[in-house]
Amino acid sequence: MHEHHFICPHCWQNISMLLDDSISKQDYIEDCEVCCNPIQITLKFSNSELIDFQADSIEQ
Repeated sequence: MHEHHFICPHCWQNISMLLDDSISKQDYIEDCEVCCNPIQITLKFSNSELIDFQADSIEQ
């Protein structure tokens, strides 16, 4: 598990999330721990190293 800090695309607060490095490619929705709005999380690990991370608003 890796702790990763990023900025919420809704409320612009710095939040952290534990990421599971046992799955190399992940794409899921998780609510912001501050504002509770949904965030589209897309990430990629290579050899247990985080090589890509995106946190996007799912609202149009």
